[in-house]
Amino acid sequence: MFSSLQNHYQDKVRAILKFDEAFSKRLYAGSDMFLMPSKFEPCGLSQMIAMRYGTLPIVRETGGLKDTVDWSKGFSFLTYNAHDMLFTIQKAVDTFINDKETWNKKVNNAKGADFSWSKAAKEYLEIYENLSRQ
Repeated sequence: MFSSLQNHYQDKVRAILKFDEAFSKRLYAGSDMFLMPSKFEPCGLSQMIAMRYGTLPIVRETGGLKDTVDWSKGFSFLTYNAHDMLFTIQKAVDTFINDKETWNKKVNNAKGADFSWSKAAKEYLEIYENLSRQ
């Protein structure tokens, strides 16, 4: 389907149907927003990679997407439907165009997000220590 779209709209559509790490890094770095409207997403790395590059994710609130993208680092919608997704995209575009202060804060928060194992391990340790005190 994507190849067909590329053939039909050669000046507007490009389909790259292979893994190309160098290109993906350029794509993340050159984008302002990253749309990831997953129906199910147990973890998700793409939104975290996007944030590292300062590209704000637009995600559906599910699984790891809900855990990693809050209002301070991107945009999200709850219901899996086109209307809510479009509304959230419009909100992101409006913020990008009309509220640079909020946009820049979100970008800085996204770039500074810590998804490291050392942070997660410390949080797990705190949970276990609190449970052992009860």
